Amino acid sequence: MEIRHLQHFVAVAEDQHFTRAAERLLVSQSGLSASIRALERELQTPLFVRTTRRVTLTPAGRALLTEAERILAQVRSAHEAVAAVQGVLRGMLALGSEQCIAGVHVAGLLATFRRRHPDVEICLRQAGSGALAEEVAAGRLDLAFAVRTAEEHTDQLRTVPLTSEPMTVLCHPSHRLARVGAAVTPQDLGGEIFVDFHPDWGPRRTTDAAFAAAGVRRSVALEVNDVHSLLDLVDEDLGIAVVPRHFRHKRESLTALPVKGTGETVYETVALLPPAQATSPAARALMALLETEGALLRGADA
Repeated sequence: MEIRHLQHFVAVAEDQHFTRAAERLLVSQSGLSASIRALERELQTPLFVRTTRRVTLTPAGRALLTEAERILAQVRSAHEAVAAVQGVLRGMLALGSEQCIAGVHVAGLLATFRRRHPDVEICLRQAGSGALAEEVAAGRLDLAFAVRTAEEHTDQLRTVPLTSEPMTVLCHPSHRLARVGAAVTPQDLGGEIFVDFHPDWGPRRTTDAAFAAAGVRRSVALEVNDVHSLLDLVDEDLGIAVVPRHFRHKRESLTALPVKGTGETVYETVALLPPAQATSPAARALMALLETEGALLRGADA
């Protein structure tokens, strides 16, 4: 099994199209098809279901994709490790992050990293914490800034704490909770209309866990995928939101109330990395930069 066969296989799986994959790889379509056929002969099973418009993975292909991505990530790390020993940091830094993550200013961190290491290509993916954990564990991301939730992929990930903070209720100034003006419990919020993120985002996971621990059921009527939409909906008094405390400073017009009964530091952000021996030189350099210049590079990334 050759590395180029795995590279070709992953490209076709991502593009779901031989012609597009060949164009991206800068190889002929006949050469790409021959590479996939060679891989299928070696494994003695079809990897794709081919139609006139697209190709999809067979069950065997789906099984291979996870391992192929892991192998290619390890090969890339090997090349980068050798370059690092030679005194040059190059290759790619594949980074994931939740939006508006606390504890690191992602844009500032990446800008400083690029100035220090101009030969490293930076790729950034924004997603929810669950998806980011899977991407790091699978070797598709070098590291990710996410929210600590239930332990996942514990044998494939290590976590570096960044910061922690309490959760806060945001509501319109005319809302009944604003008139109360005091800390509230999950029980106080049981009948409210909630604005929240999709279930994979860290703040949503944190809030869901807090209400489940308190034995309070809640339904999210207004579900969004970005912070600004959430704040806009609350600002129009269409619902309330339970969010990390630093969100309060993004919309001063809203009333913020502490949440009792969910612990003092329930929202904790971390860096997710592979085991030390599998961590790429670029990821190690980024974490070292965050450590040495933390005073400049920590904070909420808007």
